[in-house]
Amino acid sequence: MKEISRLPNHIAFIMDGNGRWAEKRNLPRLKGHGAGLDATRSVIKHLGEYHIKYVTLYSFSTENWNRPRNEVSGLLKLLEISLKKEVKELHKRGVVIRHLGHLDRLPQLFRQAIKDAIELTRNNTEMTLSLAFDYGGRLEILDAVRNMLADGISLQDIDEKLFSSYLYTADLPEVDLVVRTGGDLRISNFLLWQSAYSEYYFTNVLWPDFNTKELDKVLIAYSKRQRRFGGL
Repeated sequence: MKEISRLPNHIAFIMDGNGRWAEKRNLPRLKGHGAGLDATRSVIKHLGEYHIKYVTLYSFSTENWNRPRNEVSGLLKLLEISLKKEVKELHKRGVVIRHLGHLDRLPQLFRQAIKDAIELTRNNTEMTLSLAFDYGGRLEILDAVRNMLADGISLQDIDEKLFSSYLYTADLPEVDLVVRTGGDLRISNFLLWQSAYSEYYFTNVLWPDFNTKELDKVLIAYSKRQRRFGGL
């Protein structure tokens, strides 16, 4: 582990490139997702060694439902199995599991695995790991508006603080750093409100190849940036 002068309090990952990683090796795309889960395990452990308190993973977006049915069902099953396998170790390391997004469209066994993980880890304090399953930034904002209307919030009472309290991330700090792997230069409907003042780091490295060495590069790059808030 490297000595780094300044670390993010909340880091979020758009974990892109699993399918392309598999295709480059003439493997089924699900093999790429499996390799991506291995990378995720390593990244979370390494972030824990740096005592980073908040980590958010974009694991399955609302747009992912548009992929081929076999890939979607296979990916969701992989995520379910991985969560069940990893949760005890995460619990042992003091990690709190959170879910961002909708649960109702996920398979029943996967929904239950998420609920069980949340319940098991709810009193931990070392790291908050937010898993964005069936998550979309626009949907999150629409849900917030709908719930505010349902609660009868008056127009004059609406401000940024109140609006933030209706988001899935209500009790989480804003994101300091968003990392996207895989070479694309977009945020893909991820944490649109929460990342308004985030730093961004884009890399061509595909997620299954994103190891602790690459993560150290990200953290070192972040430590050298001058954080400015409140305009240009």
